[in-house]
Amino acid sequence: MLSRRTVVFTLAIGIVAVGSLPALAKSRGSNALRMLDPDNDGTVDLAEAKKAASALFDRLDPDHDGTLDKRELAGRLSAKELDAADPDHDGTLTKDEYLALVEQRFNAANPDKDGTLDTKELSSPAGKALLRLLR
Repeated sequence: MLSRRTVVFTLAIGIVAVGSLPALAKSRGSNALRMLDPDNDGTVDLAEAKKAASALFDRLDPDHDGTLDKRELAGRLSAKELDAADPDHDGTLTKDEYLALVEQRFNAANPDKDGTLDTKELSSPAGKALLRLLR
């Protein structure tokens, strides 16, 4: 049986994926925190961010080819950002490449290096860059 928290988190991620909520990147950090914090501890850790990113990757890959191209990543990455995140320069990101980018942006948004992001960190430019990948 699924816990209420699991159901709420799954529903929230699904709503974000279809655009029924305001874009996380434009929302206040506290709203983003509520969306990405299934254990309700007031912070987002890397595992929570990667779990959300992994589920989102699967939804963004409608052709199920295991990659996201610039069309599938529209609004999340600029052409320049895609090129920088694409180590094999094939114009797509695999799930591993996407998750590596999420981790890179998570670390950039975590200047105190405590392994978690709070509302203030999610509201920073680096936090907003991370949230663009997770909305």
